[in-house]
Amino acid sequence: MGRLGRLAADTGVGMAAGLVGTAAMTVSSTLEAKLRGRAGSNVPADAVVRLLRVRPVDERGRALLNHAAHFGYGTALGSVRGVLAARGMSPVAASAAHLALVWGAELVVLPALDLTPPATRWGAVEVAVDGWHHLVYAVATGAAYALLDRGR
Repeated sequence: MGRLGRLAADTGVGMAAGLVGTAAMTVSSTLEAKLRGRAGSNVPADAVVRLLRVRPVDERGRALLNHAAHFGYGTALGSVRGVLAARGMSPVAASAAHLALVWGAELVVLPALDLTPPATRWGAVEVAVDGWHHLVYAVATGAAYALLDRGR
């Protein structure tokens, strides 16, 4: 397989791994929200509404949009994990870089879209909780990538 074919394959495996990572993050954040008695986040839907100017017709549509955006974003960002592997990074380094890129993007993009305040206003507990959920995503994505890649 040539370089371009390997990159395409690694990107595809990364997307499949990103889907697994997103599912793990969803479990983590759902449990945390229930334990802390807070509502789930609607930021994925808010981002789609802001960027694509779509409007859900009701709360059910908003919930579906939220889930689709969350899973679409997490799956797509899994491709980054595949690209890092294609560049020859070790699994641990690729997962650490993936975590930094994904969480860093959230910390920059969402405040830039005026969807969240900057992390400097969240408080230490909220930053730690958010970091935990992104760590769950990155570790689960990395583990899924390793399992899927092993078969190739």
